[in-house]
Amino acid sequence: MNPLTSSNPYFAGLFADPEITALFEGAATADAFLAYEMALTHAAAEVGQIDTGLAQRALAAMLDFTPDVAGLQSDLSADGMAVPGYVRQLKAHVGAECAAAVHPGATSQDLIDTAQALALRAANEIYISRLTTLIEALRNLEETHGDNRLMGRTRMQAALPISAGHRISSWISPLVRHTSRLEILRPEVEALQFGGPVGDGQRSQPHAAAMADHMGKALGLRAPERCWHTERDSLVTYAGWLSALTGSLGKFGQDVCLMVQQGVDALAQAGGGSSSAMAHKQNPVIAEMLVTLSRYNAGQVALMHQASVHEQERSGAMWTLEWMVLPAMMTCTGAALRLATRQVQAITRIGEPPTAR
Repeated sequence: MNPLTSSNPYFAGLFADPEITALFEGAATADAFLAYEMALTHAAAEVGQIDTGLAQRALAAMLDFTPDVAGLQSDLSADGMAVPGYVRQLKAHVGAECAAAVHPGATSQDLIDTAQALALRAANEIYISRLTTLIEALRNLEETHGDNRLMGRTRMQAALPISAGHRISSWISPLVRHTSRLEILRPEVEALQFGGPVGDGQRSQPHAAAMADHMGKALGLRAPERCWHTERDSLVTYAGWLSALTGSLGKFGQDVCLMVQQGVDALAQAGGGSSSAMAHKQNPVIAEMLVTLSRYNAGQVALMHQASVHEQERSGAMWTLEWMVLPAMMTCTGAALRLATRQVQAITRIGEPPTAR
């Protein structure tokens, strides 16, 4: 049972983010694979790698291709990935005459890594949008309650009085930095993969670089100078960004949990979770979930470092470990951003208004 995507009624939707999850589901992957293959065929024709007429006939035939998912699943256990079966089906669909125009010079990892890059690009747009909304909500909270006073706490002990705005600003500032970091990081991870069987593009020479440029433009991805089949440092850095962001959201959630404690009452919120045994309780459920999601991502980022240790020109084990870890981290990040905005909107009071003089 996976609580991130579970339909179990006891967990369904608790940590899920359907918008992010959908980017890694079968329909999105099929669309990405077909977009890649069509961009590849078109690029090969543009540089003279294959006949233009042949490419045009193959592209016309590809337009209505729908893979046999059941067939791909049966291939999956033998091949360890869906691409070999997918390519066989696509070549059969376009016919024997046009089959040579399908998948020229590419390898399975090219499709899968590019499909992932397309998913990351779409997810990054979602993250930027949600960060913008969350920052705006926090700034509105600061404007409304920032002059209120509350007790500052160091090491969870009462220290000196501070403004509510001082604490709220500690929630906002990291999010602004995370937004800037993502904009810098995006070109690294939103990158085309086109290296061929061993990553040097030898089956597409002397046109490999030109083909990559054509494909990158068609797919809206950066065409890197070299293949990155076993160079996963950008994705590890990206995973670190995901964990750092959810860490900041977890700090916000932890603060809320402490502020709503009975007897502290530094924050009031609408809603809250009920208890099965104690009717007087109003549990800070959303804030607690932010803490949980941050700790989950902090644990998973270590696995992304493990997944960077590829052997020679391709690793099956480390590559598939990455498939297991990165989408889950991205789902948690999407959920945390969405829930953080809900938490901000639920706050009705922080601290107490300054005493009138």
